[in-house]
Amino acid sequence: MLDKKYNLPSDKKHKRIIKVQVKTNPNYGKSPSERDIDELLSCGVINLDKPSGPTSHQVDSWIKGIFNIEKVGHSGTLDPNATGVLPIGLGNATKALQALLFAGKEYIGIMKLHKDIDKKKIMDVCKSFIGEITQIPPLRSAVKRVKRKRHIYYFDVIQINSRNVLFRVGCETGTYVRTLCVDIGKKLKTKAHLAELRRTRVGNLCEENSFILHDLKDAYIFWKGEGDEKEIKSIIHPLERLLDHLPKIVIRDSAVDALCHGASLAVPGVVEIDSDIKNGDMVAVLTMKNEGVALAKSMMSTEDIIQKDKGVCANLVRVLMNKGTYPSIWKKS
Repeated sequence: MLDKKYNLPSDKKHKRIIKVQVKTNPNYGKSPSERDIDELLSCGVINLDKPSGPTSHQVDSWIKGIFNIEKVGHSGTLDPNATGVLPIGLGNATKALQALLFAGKEYIGIMKLHKDIDKKKIMDVCKSFIGEITQIPPLRSAVKRVKRKRHIYYFDVIQINSRNVLFRVGCETGTYVRTLCVDIGKKLKTKAHLAELRRTRVGNLCEENSFILHDLKDAYIFWKGEGDEKEIKSIIHPLERLLDHLPKIVIRDSAVDALCHGASLAVPGVVEIDSDIKNGDMVAVLTMKNEGVALAKSMMSTEDIIQKDKGVCANLVRVLMNKGTYPSIWKKS
C-alpha cells in the first residue's frame, strides 16, 4: 500500500446516498461479475504490463491476434521503450477508456543530468514542480505544440547516484514526463533527459495487478484447449473496472434504455448517488445491478439531486450499454 503522499484523483472516496428504495427486475441485465468469457471478450478490460520495444498500437494488434477479436484499444500511449501499465479495452469497452482521463497516472523514471549538481538543489528544484505547471508537447508528439497546463500531484526523488536521478511522479493525464525532465534541467541550469520510464499506475490500475502478453496467451489456450476459465477470468475484468474512480449515479431500470438511446438523465430516474458531486463533474451512470450505462456530465450537485423532484441532472458524454438490454418503458417521439 502506497503512502498517503502518493495520492491521485482516483484515490478520492465517496459515500453512497440512497434517494429512494427501489428493486431491480432480475429478468433484465446482469451483475458484471456474472458475465461469461465471451461477454468479457466483447466488453472487457485488461491491466497490461507493456514490454519495452513495441509501440502501444502494436500491442493492440497482438492482443487482437491472441484473442481472435476485431476491436482492441488502449488508454494513454506509452513510447516504445517505456514499460508498465497500459489499460486495454476489448470490444465495446473501448468506449469507457476515456473515463481514465480523470484518474491520474504515476511513473517511476530515471532522469539523466548532463553535469554534476548539488543533491539538495536537485531535490528543491524537483519539489518546485509540484502543483500546476505549463508544458509544450515535444516535437514528436501527436498533439498540437501549444502551451498547456497540467497538474503534478507529487514528485518524489527516490535516489540520486552521480548524475542519475531516480524519481516517482504522480501527474495529470496528458503530462509529458520527458518534457518534465527537460524543464527540470533548464531550472538547474543544465541539460537533462529521461533515460528510463515505467508507468506504475493509471488510476486504480496498478503494476502489482498487471499481466504480461504471455499471460494472456496462456490463459486463452487454457480456456480454449482445456476448458479452464480461471486464468482468463482473472485477467479480463468487466468494463466497469474503468469506472471505479468516478462518482456514481445509480438509476431505475425504467430509465436505462432511454439513456442508451441518448436521452439526458432526469432526477426522477435517480435511485442512489455518491456524495460530493459538483455541477460539471464527470460521473458514471450505473444500473441497480452495477452495470455501466453511460459516462455523463453532472448538471446538478449531489445535494440538488437529493432535494429536487424534477429537472435534468446529467447530460450524456458517452453511452456504454447496448440498446435493448433493458426494456423500453419510455415514449418514443
